[in-house]
Amino acid sequence: MDGGDQLSEIPIEIRRLSGESISVSILPNKTIQDLKFLLTKTSFKSVSSSSSFHLYFKGGKLDLQRKISECSVGPGDFIVFVPMSKKDRQQMQKTDGPMSPSLADSDKSALKLAESSYSSLMKYLSTPREVADKSNQSNNESENTKFDEGKVPKGRTNDKPSVGENGYSDNKYEGYPTEVLSLLQSACKPDFDEQACKIVSRVVGSVNCLRYPTSGNCIVNEASWQKNECTSLDSSCSCPVWLKDILKTFTFLNIYHSFLQVQGKNISLEVLGRVLTKLSEFGFHADIPDIVQLPVLCPKVVQIIGRETDASEGCSAITIFKECTKQDNECEANKWPLVPKVVTAMKKREVSFRIALSRAVLFYLCKSGTEMGKVFSLEGLLNFAEETCETGSNKARKRISAEGSSTSDSDLVERECRDTTPFQPMEMLEHLKKGFGSQGQVVHVEDISARVATYVDIPSELSGKTMAALVNLGIYRLYSHQAEAIQASLARKNVIVATLTSSGKSLCYNVPVLEVLLSDSSACALYLFPTKALAQDQLRAFLSLTNGIIDSSSIGVYDGDTSEENRIWLRDNARVLITNPDMLHVSILPFHKRFSRILSNLRFIVIDEAHTYKGAFGCHTSLIFRRLNRLCSHVYGSEPSFIFCTATSANPGEHAKELANLSTIELIKNDGSPSTRKLFVLWNPPLFEEGETGAKRFKSGMGTLLSNQKSHRSSPIMEISYLFAEMVQHGLRCIAFCKSRKLCELVLFYTRGILTKAVPEMANSVCSYRGGYTAQDRRRIESELFSGKITGIAATNALELGIDVGHIDVTLHLGFPGTIASLWQQAGRSGRREKPSLAIYVAFDGPLDQYFMQFPKKLFRASVECCHVDSRNPQVVEQQLVCAAMEHPLSLIHDEKHFGPCLESAIMKLKSKGCLSTEMSCDFWNYIGPEKMPCRSVSIRAIDQERYKVIDMQKDEVIEEIEESQAFFQVYEGAVYMNQGKTYLVKELDLSSKLAFCQEASLKYYTKTRDFTDVHVTGGQIAYPTRISSLQCQQTTSQLNRCIVTTRWIGFYRISKVDKKLIDTVEMSLPDYSYESEAVWVRVPQLVKESVVKKYGSVKEDVEKNGFVKEDVENKNKTWLQGLHAARHALLNVVPLYVICSSCDLASECINPNEVRHVPERLLLYDARPGGTGISAQVQPRFSELLTAAVELLTTCKCKEDVGCPHCIQNKSCMEYNEVLHKDAAITVLKGVLDAENSCLNKSSDAP
Repeated sequence: MDGGDQLSEIPIEIRRLSGESISVSILPNKTIQDLKFLLTKTSFKSVSSSSSFHLYFKGGKLDLQRKISECSVGPGDFIVFVPMSKKDRQQMQKTDGPMSPSLADSDKSALKLAESSYSSLMKYLSTPREVADKSNQSNNESENTKFDEGKVPKGRTNDKPSVGENGYSDNKYEGYPTEVLSLLQSACKPDFDEQACKIVSRVVGSVNCLRYPTSGNCIVNEASWQKNECTSLDSSCSCPVWLKDILKTFTFLNIYHSFLQVQGKNISLEVLGRVLTKLSEFGFHADIPDIVQLPVLCPKVVQIIGRETDASEGCSAITIFKECTKQDNECEANKWPLVPKVVTAMKKREVSFRIALSRAVLFYLCKSGTEMGKVFSLEGLLNFAEETCETGSNKARKRISAEGSSTSDSDLVERECRDTTPFQPMEMLEHLKKGFGSQGQVVHVEDISARVATYVDIPSELSGKTMAALVNLGIYRLYSHQAEAIQASLARKNVIVATLTSSGKSLCYNVPVLEVLLSDSSACALYLFPTKALAQDQLRAFLSLTNGIIDSSSIGVYDGDTSEENRIWLRDNARVLITNPDMLHVSILPFHKRFSRILSNLRFIVIDEAHTYKGAFGCHTSLIFRRLNRLCSHVYGSEPSFIFCTATSANPGEHAKELANLSTIELIKNDGSPSTRKLFVLWNPPLFEEGETGAKRFKSGMGTLLSNQKSHRSSPIMEISYLFAEMVQHGLRCIAFCKSRKLCELVLFYTRGILTKAVPEMANSVCSYRGGYTAQDRRRIESELFSGKITGIAATNALELGIDVGHIDVTLHLGFPGTIASLWQQAGRSGRREKPSLAIYVAFDGPLDQYFMQFPKKLFRASVECCHVDSRNPQVVEQQLVCAAMEHPLSLIHDEKHFGPCLESAIMKLKSKGCLSTEMSCDFWNYIGPEKMPCRSVSIRAIDQERYKVIDMQKDEVIEEIEESQAFFQVYEGAVYMNQGKTYLVKELDLSSKLAFCQEASLKYYTKTRDFTDVHVTGGQIAYPTRISSLQCQQTTSQLNRCIVTTRWIGFYRISKVDKKLIDTVEMSLPDYSYESEAVWVRVPQLVKESVVKKYGSVKEDVEKNGFVKEDVENKNKTWLQGLHAARHALLNVVPLYVICSSCDLASECINPNEVRHVPERLLLYDARPGGTGISAQVQPRFSELLTAAVELLTTCKCKEDVGCPHCIQNKSCMEYNEVLHKDAAITVLKGVLDAENSCLNKSSDAP
């Protein structure tokens, strides 16, 4: 190298975190390894005490082979010296004197270490830096530059920390980008617009770590290194999510406060709530509770006060008002603060807040004395800050509580349990009573005792192979009811097993089927389950039993998810065909010749969960079974035996006989299985009475409710979400049952939010399970739940049936599920594997749930409901006969035993409709109708054939299919749609192709449709004819007419998740959904209405619903509407006394509590299924009897409340949750209608 090009040494400063430094000179072509060697030859004490060390520059560890020239170390830069051996560091602390002692000495020593770290931080903040020339200083101050770890900003003196890329920056606005300054300079708008929201979201999004200023390291990592918990440091961030949220929340608050300050406005909680909701659409998520935490950590920077008059003059802190006396809080224009002054104040607040937060974190972590991950929690930091760090924080917290909050912030935190100690179900209840349930939510605990098992030997008539199959499963003895059922089935008896949930009923049919298949190589069996999920579950169970004994390919599921290739294989080879009534109706019976091998050798028909076959669905199913029996008898010469299983029914024997048209059946109901102890808890969300100070606030993982209602309960959705989170946190496997898909998704959403803040690693251990998911998603969820990967699941009644999902410790029930039987069926899902269990029923505020909360014995002493099937329903019989005739000609002589005495009249009606014909010389009736496959036009479950597909725009995949009748309640442009706890915004709805396009979004509001359902009676407008023909011999003036049931959507509400207040109302136009049905009705005379209004007066009151208020609404006819609604319910409740039906088959018109449209003055009941069910037609001749029975029901019921009880005017299927009811007014309405009817009939009978 020429002498003119010889390199010269450059000075480099080496600095230790404790403040020691040394300057060395080295050639730029040397390596870091050379620099380390050079340091060992100096007098730098840190090297002599720590022979092993790393060198860091700008937050990154320097590679030993890296050249000095490649590091770009400039003037003012320094390299950080970091010891790597814990032993060497401890020795250094002994010899150097000033170094901090070990934490193991004492709490006092730990705090000294924290103080030392804090002093280091403060020393850095106040140490003068080299000043560059004035021109550089001027230029740098006008630029929006940032600096990295280890680099001293040029042109600065007395630098202080503020928000920036790495936690701090060097421009005079402390890291706020130029666009924030532009926002403040143009702060002439009344509120944040879209552009302002985007700016704030971007700035807040860049805040991601609380860093130690001297090293640029994460302050949590720094504290861990200071405590000897790690031997080296890197540039990664260990700040928990909640600490980052604190930084982001303060950054937003500081900017927004400055924005309002420029306008001369104050800031209030209500205003903050609105802005936070708006910002949520742009990716920033914070709640009012997040704001409330800030004054606890730094009361000198953020304070919350009750009134404007309490604000301190000249105070530069952010002052948030609970209430404001001025509507806009505007100042005169000449008093508005200048932007530079506002920016200066914003800068000072940022510095002060970060110093206070850093100090609190350092002190807390150094004092804790254990590993960070186990102790570093928001709750702990808040408590520590209150006790030791900020003397004013306790006063600030108390002031917040005294000035309008009836629960302190510590109470809010207590609702979020962060403990993960495993509990047994019984321990969990005690934990809840002391913590989350300490406000009196537990109103009753029903202790259900355990039951000892009754074992018997395996029946000797079973073959050796069958016995071996049982032994392979670890079964050496059977429960008594299992052995009894197996023996009866093998004796060719029809059997129904009616034992409790989880009593091993599947062996009652699997064992006899296996035995027959082994003894007869041609024998076949048909398994029928009401759901696809249950079919898959039982397939696994049967394959487990027959493993290696029978060819598994001869056992398969034949349903809508089965491929065409597999269908062909199963038709040709299956010996056990697992299907459902729907497939039997449309795919097997109409094409029975393809299944001739199976039907000719059919030995058993297994029908599980028999209690689900009731009402109109049960009616159709019973006739489908008759079609099956008829083909087996007439065409294939087989006579299969039936095996029924049911868990919850009051009349299992009678129900099964009617369902399959059996003359005899063996009822097995003596349950021999063990039952574990179960605690059944009634949980009533706390009621906040009028008179409590201010608004009652509850902190949630995703929002806070601020309400000034006179009397209201905590949200049952939030209550069950907290319970759900607690169960998962404490190691209990749990199912949370919800009555609807939307409730299911909401519970999952809130539960994940709670877990994300409390125990983030558990947030993905919960999911939802409901209808609408794809087959692949259903199978995946079932598998993950069974394997234990998922520990908690929010489900509709899709999991109510006996699907084996592994051991469940707890069931949660959001509201009454509709029947006593369903409640016990759900609760029976927990406690399997002989372990104690817990069930918690969380009540809504409606009359039905509150009735059970008030009278627990009415719930626990009530018998389960009977299951009714009307196999002689004329309308259903006609529909099914058409299908039967297409399969095989009907015969009056041979088929009456299958279809009953109504067969002839039904055939004659079908003949007149052009569906059947016969030759005069024979008794066979053939199908000649217009439809090639009449079965496809007969819907046995009233499930829509048309569905809307919901598409995730980002992934371009279908995430759900929704029935057409339900689609517009969930998807429309602007709708907030939920799936697996994720929130989506519907961007487009394509009506022609039935596609809804949505994208995932984090929103601070939810949407609710504005809709109504009308029943339009077509024909028959006269309620009380003046003359009735004596030939009609009518016993009632009620009319039976066809009707059109129409649901119309006129818009939707956007409602804040934070305080449940109405944000705005959006109009929309969607097609109506209508279907034709049948209704029976009678008009209520005007005199009856006048009598009710006169007797009970008029009412003028505020109407509060759904969290937002319609003030000063005059509702003169409220009691009249209450009485009309209750009278309709009473009629509906007595219908089962006269007609065999289910509660879902018939409906009444329900009155919305916010109804402003005209309400028809009539008592009307209609078939709640497209096309009708025939129930209304059976009700009409007995309408007078129904009126009399309803009056007797109400007058003899001993309940004293206006809202009645489930035995009189409350109906479990009410679409309006039994709101707007008045028992005494209903009695007046029913008596008035009955008197008018009797009067009219008497006049008609007297007429010549």
